[in-house]
This record gives sequence, structure tokens and C-alpha cells, in this order.
Amino acid sequence: MSDLGSATPSVPPPDLAALDLRPLRPADLPLIERLDERVFGPGRFTRSAYRLREGVAPDFNLSRVAYVGSLLIGANLMTLARCGDQELVLLGPLTVEPAYRSRGIGEALALQSIEACRAAGHGVIVLVGDLPYYARLGFKPAPMGKITLPGPVDPARLLYCELQPDAFAALSGRIGRAV
Repeated sequence: MSDLGSATPSVPPPDLAALDLRPLRPADLPLIERLDERVFGPGRFTRSAYRLREGVAPDFNLSRVAYVGSLLIGANLMTLARCGDQELVLLGPLTVEPAYRSRGIGEALALQSIEACRAAGHGVIVLVGDLPYYARLGFKPAPMGKITLPGPVDPARLLYCELQPDAFAALSGRIGRAV
């Protein structure tokens, strides 16, 4: 009979006392790519939001990463975009290492990014995601057809967070890359 209590876990137990949340640095990008590969797989390349961010560097001042020691356990990338003549910020991908999920890390990363956007004077953040998760961070569903992404997106998952009064009202049409 095996002693399950002595089994060695494949991932060390999370020690969140050593959690370090900080702005993104260029050296983090390859680690984030590997984390996204593990979490989202190759299907991420076909998603409309990914295609919109493709080839555009994330904003290092707005994006956040989470480390425990030297281990990257989470990342939230923020990318500048446009809707007509209005600038906005795309949130995502928000990725957390599976062994560290459900501990508030994703929420902490997103909240720090949202506050960085507010402090920088940005008016609106847009994302494609699950309303039950993002509603607690201040996101709402975008009215059907008011804004769109290039490519297919479930309209119920197109969400926005207004950081400045009436900033969302100024948006209309297709979201595109910032130039």
C-alpha cells in the first residue's frame, strides 16, 4: 500500500508570502510566452484579441507580472489600441500558472494594471473575457455593435471598463492597432 502523504508534488506548493508584483520588463516576455503556451496552447494564435495584439509590444508601464522568487507565476499584458480616433487599452492575456490559481493573483495583476491606466490618464480598457470574473473589477458588457474587433468574438464576452467619465461613449466602430 502506498503512502500518499509522502508523495512529492510535481509543483512546489505556492508560497505567496514571497509574491512580487511589478511592472513588466523586456526580459519577462520570453517567460510569458512560455507561460501562455502552457496555459492557452496553440489555439491562442487564432483568437481575435491575440491577432489584434500580434506584432504590437505591450505597454511596459501598464502591464504587470507576478513572481515567487525567480518563478514567473502570472502576467497581465496591456496593449494600446485605437477605435476611430480614440485611444484605448486592451487587457490581456491575463495568465496565471495553474498551481497558483484561485489565490487572487490574477485579480491583483489586473487591478494594478487598471490603476496604472487610470494614473496614466487612459479613458477605457477593453477585453474579451468572462463577465462573472471581470465584473468585480469594474468591467461591463459592451453594447451590441458599439465596438467590434477584427475577426469573430462572442459579443457577450466583449467587455469594457470606463476610467474617465464618458470615455466609452466616445468609442464607436472597429478596434484596431495603435499606430
